[in-house]
Amino acid sequence: MTVPPRSLVGKRILLVIAGGIAAYKSLDLIRRLRERGAEVRVVLTQAAKEFVTPLSVSTLSRGRVFVDLFDLTDEHEIGHIRLARDCDLVVVAPATADLIAKMAHGLAGDLAATVLLATDKPILLAPAMNHVMWAHPATRANMATLAARGVGQVGPESGELAEGESGAGRMSEPLAIVAAVEAQLGAAAPLAGKRALVTSGPTHEAIDPVRYIANRSSGKQGHAIAAALAALGADTILVSGPTRLPDPPGVAVRAVETAREMLAACLAELPADVAVCAAAVADWRPATAGEAKLKKDGGAPPALALAENPDILATLARHAHRPRLVIGFAAETDDLIAHARAKRDRKGCDWILANDVSTGTGVFGGDENSVHLIDAAGVESWERQSKDDIARRLARRIALRLNEAA
Repeated sequence: MTVPPRSLVGKRILLVIAGGIAAYKSLDLIRRLRERGAEVRVVLTQAAKEFVTPLSVSTLSRGRVFVDLFDLTDEHEIGHIRLARDCDLVVVAPATADLIAKMAHGLAGDLAATVLLATDKPILLAPAMNHVMWAHPATRANMATLAARGVGQVGPESGELAEGESGAGRMSEPLAIVAAVEAQLGAAAPLAGKRALVTSGPTHEAIDPVRYIANRSSGKQGHAIAAALAALGADTILVSGPTRLPDPPGVAVRAVETAREMLAACLAELPADVAVCAAAVADWRPATAGEAKLKKDGGAPPALALAENPDILATLARHAHRPRLVIGFAAETDDLIAHARAKRDRKGCDWILANDVSTGTGVFGGDENSVHLIDAAGVESWERQSKDDIARRLARRIALRLNEAA
């Protein structure tokens, strides 16, 4: 059974739900906030009532739902001012293009817009709209205006949208919004007190002082995972092979060259609560590496004897100080799921994230990925999205698992 941290006990959240299809996620958001101890009041726009009912919202929030600006009972008590001030944080989820525009221009034609104009508390937006609307210069300008005023933002994420199109515009998942609320209010982050070990990038296995065996891994996915875990409060160590990427913020980086160096660095960082092996480690290395550059002398090319490299994922999964959660990646070009399942069984890890790296996918070196999470329960396929979004989703999933009751 998952026992969420009671990180928002005593906190008062005013949730504004605007009129978009993503409003259905706000029902789960209410539940997630309340199970962490928050008191949640809800303002619905008239358009939001087309997507979720006041009854469902009231049932989940265990309180009255506010809709009308000119409700005589509430206005007798200056209702919109009380709503605007009697909270610790205002969360707008989903934040539609229309409501964002009203906020940016100071309009107050309905209860939601009036509360947002009257509040003196911090505001956190979770935008949700079609990708063209999100990219429109008017929306970008409005968001820039609100950011300059100190309004916070979580998302949007990339993926399939309600209209059947794909792009940036999906509202962040409820747990991501909860994490942003916790960060905004200075509450304990979901991975606070946890230690995370991540491997990333390729390894370089020397043939001679000039040449080496390597692969096309850029390290983007592993670095993004390390950053996402750190953002959720984990004490994160990144063991990275050679890349051109900057060190992720808030992450301790151990730079290595070879598979053997990577294994040694990982073992030196145990114990850990979670290990994510995202590096593309070379399976073999030259049995001997010459101290002088090999010369082409017109004869037959030199024979290259290979030796097997250590298996970092399997070693961590079977170690005496095994992390509670061990996660590997399976980069495949064919029979993706079958090969990944076999790898999970063979390595002894808990989860495998399988991704297709065949020619044409653009995964190696690219900014997007599409993965299938395989665990004891089966296969969960995630839509193609940015590697940053994959990392954040995985980090939230890890936080849930690590916070389960022992």
